Amino acid sequence: MLYDKDIREPLFEYFEEHLGKVRVIEEKQIGKARADVMLVMDATLIGVEIKSDADTYARLEKQVMEYNRCFDKNYVVVGTKHASHIEEHVPDWWGIITVEEADGKVDFYVLREPLINPRNHQMFFRKRQLDFLWRMELTEIQLKHGLYKYPGKSKLFVRDYIYDSIDEDTLKLEITDALFERDYQKMVEQITEYRDAHRSVRKKKRRTSKK
Repeated sequence: MLYDKDIREPLFEYFEEHLGKVRVIEEKQIGKARADVMLVMDATLIGVEIKSDADTYARLEKQVMEYNRCFDKNYVVVGTKHASHIEEHVPDWWGIITVEEADGKVDFYVLREPLINPRNHQMFFRKRQLDFLWRMELTEIQLKHGLYKYPGKSKLFVRDYIYDSIDEDTLKLEITDALFERDYQKMVEQITEYRDAHRSVRKKKRRTSKK
């Protein structure tokens, strides 16, 4: 029996071989669920849910709802135990890949290619994708497009401001470009610098108010 941990690395290699330029991000929080895998491609975000033979469908309905709210396309990857009836549990525009082990090797078979999510032109769909970005990444998009930075405003305010200021086709590219270029170590350093700078500003304001 193949478990989730047995599937992941071969699956990532499969996607890299068949999809071309792609970045794999694991365990991405999406609303009230967690996506097993998010694939980042040019102007496209793809969700991947893995159901090994050891898994059940207990949470799948809620997971499907969350995936549908933020990914341009979706795949479900299933073990042979689920292959014959997985179509009953996901929308007909989801892609389906089955996985099995033969001669010690993990093989993948595409039962159905994914289609574009019919919801992906709704306003809150793209806003949910913007939520994947960190505040510093949103700031870089603002700077790139000559938008006001609104340094004192919340991330939610900035997200809505960017959404209202940039056309959808450009916005899709900006989101995926930011995720492609994300450098976790560099981002941690930038966030630390940002917090230190704002902490100093708050301390100065407190000292001033006491005088």
